[in-house]
Amino acid sequence: MTSPSPTPARPLDQAGARTQVDAALSRFMTEQHALLSSISPDLVAAADALRDFLLDGGKRLRPAFCYWGWRGAGGEDGTNGAGDGTSGIANAAAALELLQASALVHDDLMDRSDTRRGLPSMHRRFEALHREQGWRGDREQYGAAAALLLGDLLLIWCDQLFVRCGLDASAVLAAKPVFDLMRTEVMAGQYLDVLEPVAGDSTDELALTRATTVLHFKSAKYTIERPLQVGARLAGASEELVAAYGDFGLPLGEAFQLRDDLLGVFGDPAVTGKPAGDDLREGKRTLLVALALRALPRAEAARLDQRLGAADLTAAEIAELSALVADSGAPAQVEQRIEELMERSLAALAAAPVKDEAARETLLALARAATVRRY
Repeated sequence: MTSPSPTPARPLDQAGARTQVDAALSRFMTEQHALLSSISPDLVAAADALRDFLLDGGKRLRPAFCYWGWRGAGGEDGTNGAGDGTSGIANAAAALELLQASALVHDDLMDRSDTRRGLPSMHRRFEALHREQGWRGDREQYGAAAALLLGDLLLIWCDQLFVRCGLDASAVLAAKPVFDLMRTEVMAGQYLDVLEPVAGDSTDELALTRATTVLHFKSAKYTIERPLQVGARLAGASEELVAAYGDFGLPLGEAFQLRDDLLGVFGDPAVTGKPAGDDLREGKRTLLVALALRALPRAEAARLDQRLGAADLTAAEIAELSALVADSGAPAQVEQRIEELMERSLAALAAAPVKDEAARETLLALARAATVRRY
């Protein structure tokens, strides 16, 4: 694979992009915190939780691809703004982080995840609040209801921030169909991800196809391809550049998710913020797992298939299932797939009619950061 040219170690921070996005999020969440608090003092805990979730972590990967997609299409900082000290593109890119936060809150609930970024997930946070306050009723149900509603609120807010970002109205109107398509695709991918463990046969010939479909729509398109294209549309890009961003972004998004799948089984909790083998505990039927099931001897494949995501799965069994996946040879296949996808992605970027070479260089650095995942 052709190596990217030397680039800064933290491409997310180039041109102050992350600083701008963080400022936009801080301003917006301050406004929403005041709004919720004015409705009822009982909403302060919810407002605090949402503000903490947005401002205390996250890689801002999707806003970064949106911002640099915009720059690559000729967008220039300072040409538009919302009239509040934040730039229009920073607000539009920040809207994607609100969408990501909504998806994470709901995803953690569906996967019964205890942590996110090393801290309690949203539904666990509200279970703990219920317990601390000595309230009546089922605290798990309360935590689930709170997470569902707060995730919905974040989804509403992402649309609000995007539409009112401060960029030219015609540019926002041109980008809105891609923004809406992105949201539809990620929800469709989430549904297919939930469906697979209960309706799919993990040992049949279509298992790999179904896993790839989930990978594309739940993560690959939503993480890189669509954010790039949203940024491009906001800058009035040509159809040629929008298509080129797709050729660059989709294989890169797939490589990103495949790396995430490897980390979900073999990752260091200190790096991932999740318990070791968390994907096994949650029962995720990823491409990695599908490849392992196809390669393992029948008895071992049956063991992995039957215990994956079991409610009573023990730490010892997680270690056992991790070893089965490792022994199957599937991790090496996934690493090879990541390498091939990166070759396709970087070749597409090299040929893309990007207007700003600094943007091209930063997109190369983002590609590397997204697949190595050491930031």
